Amino acid sequence: MKVVIFGASGETGRSIVKGLFESSTDFEIICVTRKASINSKQNEEFRKIGARVVAADMKGPEEDLVQLLTGADVVISAVNAAVLTDQIPLVDAAKKAGVGRFVPCSFMTVAPPRGVMLLRETKEDVLDHIKKIYLPYTFIDVGWWFQLSSPRLPSGRIDYAIPFPNDRILGDGKAPSACTHIKDIGRYVAKVIADRRTLNKSVFTYSEVLTSNEIFDIVERLSGEALERKYTTEAELNAQLSEAEKVLQAGSKDYAAISTVWVLQYSRSWGIRGDNTPENARYLGYIIGKDLYPDMDFTTFEDYVNEMLQGKAEKPYA
Repeated sequence: MKVVIFGASGETGRSIVKGLFESSTDFEIICVTRKASINSKQNEEFRKIGARVVAADMKGPEEDLVQLLTGADVVISAVNAAVLTDQIPLVDAAKKAGVGRFVPCSFMTVAPPRGVMLLRETKEDVLDHIKKIYLPYTFIDVGWWFQLSSPRLPSGRIDYAIPFPNDRILGDGKAPSACTHIKDIGRYVAKVIADRRTLNKSVFTYSEVLTSNEIFDIVERLSGEALERKYTTEAELNAQLSEAEKVLQAGSKDYAAISTVWVLQYSRSWGIRGDNTPENARYLGYIIGKDLYPDMDFTTFEDYVNEMLQGKAEKPYA
């Protein structure tokens, strides 16, 4: 099965490449990179495991993209959130090339398609375009990362692994949220794209459903360190979000300002509203990964915390 991956060098992209390489399915893996990065260290690593690395721009020229994608069974986009709309030319080229399945960049938490998260709305815009031209697709969401879920410890001994400590509990800490270890994303994707049942469907894959209170309990129990529990109320979060959104309403295109809104909307969605659950995913029409692959083994949050405590965890965005 020939798979072409855009955004392979990012956190999600690297997980996908590794998951495909380790899968029992025979995948021919092609990683697409910018010309300036063709000889990067990461691309050399891809070559070492047997992937082919090619240079291309997903915005075109279209004829170059069509040539690249012709014969591809699956095209996966795991691009940076800042360039989501740049997938539109790639989608059009995939249609002309006769691609068997297009996986747009979603890989996020469950939320309603409109009115809750700007980032979700942009990803849904891309999906709408895919459907408009009848391009075969699979839309994959994966929940919240374990790597973004843990609070830091007073001793600082897991700071090395945590890019953004989750030190505050949202609301009362009782909202359930589906979570996944980054490395398991690619393992799930390998199963989904080889499965005819997932064609033209949305799929929700995740490992565990945990509340913030449960996450703090696990970190405390395994580390033996007491954590101070600081709470952010719904009113406080909404006030922060309102101020952040004013910057965008004033016409700002600053990526940092946009990212702040995304982060706060994420927090409100999974931490206050409780959107990110398998039950809500089913309501929104997703197929659930655990229903499709009941024997799939996955990394638990306890496994991940032990990785950190043993000094074996990898820090995303390092």
